[in-house]
Amino acid sequence: MATVKKNYAIEGMHCGACSTGIEMFLGNTEGVVSAQIDYKAKIGVVEYDDDKINDQAILDAVKELGYSATVV
Repeated sequence: MATVKKNYAIEGMHCGACSTGIEMFLGNTEGVVSAQIDYKAKIGVVEYDDDKINDQAILDAVKELGYSATVV
């Protein structure tokens, strides 16, 4: 398992519940080891197994929830 930890800028969050929802969704996504989303800083730190998931899949998952994300 090759674990990678990356930061993502996340736009479109309106409150702490938004960040919690993204955290929960990513946390239940196959290949994601951990996800910490900071609403105030608009940053997400995602640790994942790059054999199972990649940047684009993480960006797509965030977009599916109605937010936009970019790799920082």
